[in-house]
Amino acid sequence: MTDQLFKSGLQTKAINLLAHWKITFQAPVEDIDRIFEHLTEITPLVQGKTDKNGYRTASGFEYYRPLEGTPTGAEENIRKRPDVDEMSILIERDESLLKRIVDGIYQVHSYYEPVIVISEVLRSECRGLDDSRNPHRWWNKDGDWKADNHVSE
Repeated sequence: MTDQLFKSGLQTKAINLLAHWKITFQAPVEDIDRIFEHLTEITPLVQGKTDKNGYRTASGFEYYRPLEGTPTGAEENIRKRPDVDEMSILIERDESLLKRIVDGIYQVHSYYEPVIVISEVLRSECRGLDDSRNPHRWWNKDGDWKADNHVSE
């Protein structure tokens, strides 16, 4: 993709692809919800007609070895910490907002050196077509994923 495409976006019949920054951070499982809630106080994370949008991956392992100058001191062995998730959010390209988000992650993260990655992306947004009868939409299929208690209250 060209730099121009990332600046102007792309439009199809059904979708607008809009220039955004993707902010990804890693944190222990027990930190993710707290950090995400804090970020939604900084910005509502709107996508289309929903807010508080984010994506969280399943847990994995984080590898690291503390060096001299870390709060815990240098260690010889590599640590392997289980139950570390990765969370991603998308924001409009606003440098002031980006700075507030990065500082917000740092403020409530349990690490003094959190892993935060920023990427340029194009994010999809529906153009508002009436496809309420589309047989592929979740609301037109048997069952309802919300009824399975996947939504937090």
